[in-house]
Amino acid sequence: MSPAARDHDAHADLVSLYALHALPPAEMAAADAQIAACAECRQDLEDLRGVVAGFDAWPTDVLRPATPLWQRVAQRIAAETGRQPAVPVRRPRDEPEWQEAAPGISVKLLATDTETRRVSMLVRLAPGTDYPPHRHADIEELHLLHGELIVDDKTLYPGDYIRAEANTVDHRVFSETGCTCVLLTSTHDEIL
Repeated sequence: MSPAARDHDAHADLVSLYALHALPPAEMAAADAQIAACAECRQDLEDLRGVVAGFDAWPTDVLRPATPLWQRVAQRIAAETGRQPAVPVRRPRDEPEWQEAAPGISVKLLATDTETRRVSMLVRLAPGTDYPPHRHADIEELHLLHGELIVDDKTLYPGDYIRAEANTVDHRVFSETGCTCVLLTSTHDEIL
C-alpha cells in the first residue's frame, strides 16, 4: 500500500471514530486539530453526520449493543491493531420516556412535525392488547420491530412494514404476543 493510501486510510479511520464518538478522550484534541486542518476530513465528517444521526435517533434497546458487547469488540480490535481499546464514551441524552397511552399501550414520542401534523413514535402493545379502531387522517406507516401484530386480516412479523392511506380505517389492531413497532402517522387520526 502506498504512503498516500495509508495516510488516507488513517484519516478515514480517525474521522469515522470521531463521528461515532468512539475516540478515547486523550485523542480528541489531536483529532480536532487534524479535522480542522484537513478539508477532506471535514467533508468526510459532514458526510457521516447524517448517517450517525440516523443511528443515534434509534432507541437504545433497539439498535445499540449492550456495554459488554462493545467492550468485547473494542478488545478484539485492540488485539488486532496493537492499540489501546477504544470503548465509546456514553454521552447522556435526553431520551423521551415511555408513556402509557391506554391500558396495555405504551408510546415513546420520537418526533413531532406541527406543520404537517405528523408524529413518529415507538408503540408497545402488551400481550393480548387491542388498539382501538381508528380512521387515518393521513398516510400511516408502521414497521414492526418485535412480536406479532394483526391489522384487520393481515398478520405482521418482525421486519414487516405496512402502509395505510388517508381516510382508510383499521377496524382491529391486536397483538396476542405483545409487540413493539415504529409508527409514523397523523396527529389527527380519529378513534372510532
